[in-house]
Amino acid sequence: MIHLPFSLRRGPRGDLGAFFGKLEVRVLEALWRRRQPASVRDLQGDFPGTAYTTLMTTLDRLHRKGVLGRMKAGRAFLYRPICTRDELRLGLAENAIGIILGTGVSTRPLLSFLLEAVSRRDAAVLDEMERLVREKRNGTPAESQRRGR
Repeated sequence: MIHLPFSLRRGPRGDLGAFFGKLEVRVLEALWRRRQPASVRDLQGDFPGTAYTTLMTTLDRLHRKGVLGRMKAGRAFLYRPICTRDELRLGLAENAIGIILGTGVSTRPLLSFLLEAVSRRDAAVLDEMERLVREKRNGTPAESQRRGR
């Protein structure tokens, strides 16, 4: 196995920190905690020492990246996450794997690496992966019911 001299993971929030800057991750977390759309002014209290314009630019950048939805409320915009943290993490992982698989190379090394990484972290996950593979091959219970089996 090749060990790279760097990591995609940055800081304590490595899962999202590999794709977003520190302030972007903090903004997303603040919006997930609120559970309701918020304006720049609404969020300012969560970011002492951060300029209003910096926060506004960060929210706009996250909107352009497709992670935040926004709607006009008077002269301001209200921002909200378009998905949960888990949905975002899953989507990012799915995109990364899609890029790797789309290169036309053999999937065996990728699958081998995935199994090795999973087994180092949690052997019970291997059992779950095996169960998912069996379901996929046999058709999931929901698919079986739709087909009338």
